[in-house]
Amino acid sequence: MNIADPSVQSLANLSWLQIFLFGIYPYIALVVAIVGTWVRFDLSQYSWKTGSSQMLRNKNMRLASNLFHVGIIVVLLGHFFGMLTPHFIYEPFISAGNKQILAVVVGGIAGAVCWVGMVMLMWRRFTDDRISNTSSFSDKLVLVLLFIQLNLGLISIFTSMQHLDGLTMMNLAGWAQDITILRPWHAAARIEQADLIYQLHMTLGITLIMIFPFTRLIHIISAPVWYLGRRYQIVRQKQSQ
Repeated sequence: MNIADPSVQSLANLSWLQIFLFGIYPYIALVVAIVGTWVRFDLSQYSWKTGSSQMLRNKNMRLASNLFHVGIIVVLLGHFFGMLTPHFIYEPFISAGNKQILAVVVGGIAGAVCWVGMVMLMWRRFTDDRISNTSSFSDKLVLVLLFIQLNLGLISIFTSMQHLDGLTMMNLAGWAQDITILRPWHAAARIEQADLIYQLHMTLGITLIMIFPFTRLIHIISAPVWYLGRRYQIVRQKQSQ
């Protein structure tokens, strides 16, 4: 089963809002993300951190953080490979409909795990006076946006259950692949008939990509690989006099 390219008629019927949100906005977000990341690394490396609040209140922090990170990593990997893998690669092994069911089950479980962790993190961030008063506006904003995005994704599961033939998911994947190969008008046309919940989820996802260099989300692309080649540090215990 293949999804044909949008027809000339469907391209002509696109509204400017659809073209902007799903054909142009992704490239604006990507450029801002790349330039913003470079500028922040060049001018403000000391701000490149997660800003952990564990020292302020350790209770339930490890459980909440682990639930959130495990859940969101599975969700992000599922989105990445699910949307950017061409249909012909997995077609010999799994049908589009079964792939969608797999995505609903795995994504639903991972999303639920992430949701529990996020609620715990938001509760401590907003209700604990010490943590709340030392949190920046962007710290709180990004948690709220991620929570909204996660809920949109979980709600979209119920919509997906009504379209288990795989066609909707293939169109959404086709959008991501068209964006990747620089076909913005074709990408926007694929979203024309998508349910509103998908459009909201995608728009907020693009927005999160755009703002992430300016928030604590920047730590997503950090990895202390230089530790592998760092010289050993010799630590001596101070002798009491």
